[in-house]
Amino acid sequence: MKPSRLMLLTAVALIMSMTPAMSATAAPGAGGAASASGTASGALPQLALDDPGFENGGTGWTFGPGTGVGTGNSHGGARFLYLDAGTGKNAEQTIVAPRNGMYDFSAWVASAGTGGTYTIRRNGETVGTVDLPELATYARYTVSRVELKAGDRLEIAFGSGSGWVNADDLMISPAAPDDPVVTSSDPEVVAMFNWAKRKANSWVQLPGTTGPINVDENQTGGTGTARYAPTYWAGYANRSAYYSRDMTHQLAGAHLLGLDTENETMLRSYAASATATHKYFPVWSLNFDAKTYLSIDYKSPDNFVREVPAVFELVEKAAQAYLWTGDRRYVNDPALWAFYRHATEQFIDLHNSAKPNGKVKVAEGTGNGIFAGAASYNEQDGDELAEAGDTIGAEYQAYLAMAILAHGKGDTQLARTYERRAADLKTYFNDNWSGSGSGADMVRAYTTSGAPVTGWGKENSVFMPMKQIIDPGPRNDAYLDYIQAQELGPQGSTNIESTTYLPDMFFKNNRNDTAWSWMKRIYGERELQHVNSRQGPNGDYPEVSFTLVSQTIEGLMGIAPNAADHTVTTQSRLPPGMKWLQAAAVPVGTSTISVRHDGATKTTLTNNARKGSVRWEARFPGTHKTLKVNGVAQHVRTKTVDGVTYTYATTTVRAGATTAVQVLD
Repeated sequence: MKPSRLMLLTAVALIMSMTPAMSATAAPGAGGAASASGTASGALPQLALDDPGFENGGTGWTFGPGTGVGTGNSHGGARFLYLDAGTGKNAEQTIVAPRNGMYDFSAWVASAGTGGTYTIRRNGETVGTVDLPELATYARYTVSRVELKAGDRLEIAFGSGSGWVNADDLMISPAAPDDPVVTSSDPEVVAMFNWAKRKANSWVQLPGTTGPINVDENQTGGTGTARYAPTYWAGYANRSAYYSRDMTHQLAGAHLLGLDTENETMLRSYAASATATHKYFPVWSLNFDAKTYLSIDYKSPDNFVREVPAVFELVEKAAQAYLWTGDRRYVNDPALWAFYRHATEQFIDLHNSAKPNGKVKVAEGTGNGIFAGAASYNEQDGDELAEAGDTIGAEYQAYLAMAILAHGKGDTQLARTYERRAADLKTYFNDNWSGSGSGADMVRAYTTSGAPVTGWGKENSVFMPMKQIIDPGPRNDAYLDYIQAQELGPQGSTNIESTTYLPDMFFKNNRNDTAWSWMKRIYGERELQHVNSRQGPNGDYPEVSFTLVSQTIEGLMGIAPNAADHTVTTQSRLPPGMKWLQAAAVPVGTSTISVRHDGATKTTLTNNARKGSVRWEARFPGTHKTLKVNGVAQHVRTKTVDGVTYTYATTTVRAGATTAVQVLD
């Protein structure tokens, strides 16, 4: 996404019919059905606030002396709540819960002093309070996991402090269905994970509520309202939409919080938009109703924002969702399956004319900007590129994803076809496309005239090793060194969105200490001002929190499931100095597992299911002389995966059982 002025009018209101006031084309049949949002006729009304953005002058709010609704320093829209400086000033709203549920309550707040408060009370008792810091720019604060029963009286209150307090754009989210718990010898990873899962969940839309559509920096009030589907924020908070690039990177973290309905809804909305009229490009962004294209990014069927890597990442992430959930809709749903095939077949054929690539095909951009189809996520140099490293890497992973999905569908022949395509593309990349240079001299893109491009390309550099299209070995190692030097130097990205890919890239290449150092840096910079001055702090960019969740579980813990086959693989990626790390209640399929790593030599797995077994492969880097399962010595086996040799054991863990695997030199 491109930086833009921060604004959001977040209307959380009682369920009502969608107002048909849309300036952009609505995609047919993409996730907006009443059954998806839980608003079928006769359903209980959803929990809602009156005037959450204060645009109606504070309807439903109670204002004490020295408080009211003002203009001039709003977060979104034109108005905001103010409390003058000095203690004892209060403004609040009381609502009665119409149904049972658990919720998160968020608000954007700015304060010129200390002592201010944002408080949630249930039936007169405080269940959560945020002590507001002195921060004159808006930041987002949340009280999480508040359980309500039908008839409970809920109070949302703001209290004054030593300086003025302004509040705006309140939001209610359903609390995360899953709540994995991380413990460790290192308190920083625990604090990081706890912060990230709370912050990520605060971006989830409450299905069935009504909010604005087509809100952006130019249309601060939007063009109407619609009933929101199960979705979450993925992109800037000044736009009433989620973005494909952000959403694909947030999908794994969303799953780990139990947001599988949201993931499926959002993936289906993109699949539905990738029509023949669009030349099988999915649209770039959709409103939270999951069917209306965001008007700032969509002008007409041949004039809308599109970036080639996103097409392939949507396929890759659908396979990732299938591996985590085992949900057969990912392989059996006709609309999703049609999208996968179009993305890896017709789409490539339609966008492959500028550069010849022999027997393989490489999807291309036009070189004419994002509204005509950009080859790379790096919008700074994407206007000149036909082919880019992030696209070819993403295409490679999409082929591998199709093999997974085809196996899940039971089509072994098709799976083998895509496995061959992936292998051929990787061979071509390493033998030809990427040139013969190393480090800064490796080719990372081609222009529309066919000229190779070397040097630093940000996303189109980072994605090549992250998507593992570079063969393991000295050349890949040199490129990782080059990327690290660039990111730490003056050419490093100033946008936290780009930085969030670095832990994934380094974990994928077994540079665990470097990956962890980037996680700590991202977390440590969460309170710094975002590069977009109106966005708020870095931590209020949704991708930050979602990816820290997944980087803890998939990265540090090395948990890789195949829920449909009831299998899971683990690999400790603990950095030096982290003695042990445990992740409990990690959702896999319809149940959860708990995994603990003690250094790099012992792993313990608990199957928390009530029935059914898990087939577990416990991997340990290196060749070890002794391997024990629950203290009993086993025959030592080794394998090489992506250039790394592992000692491993495969064992079955029954429901309710715990198994420990340990290697000894």
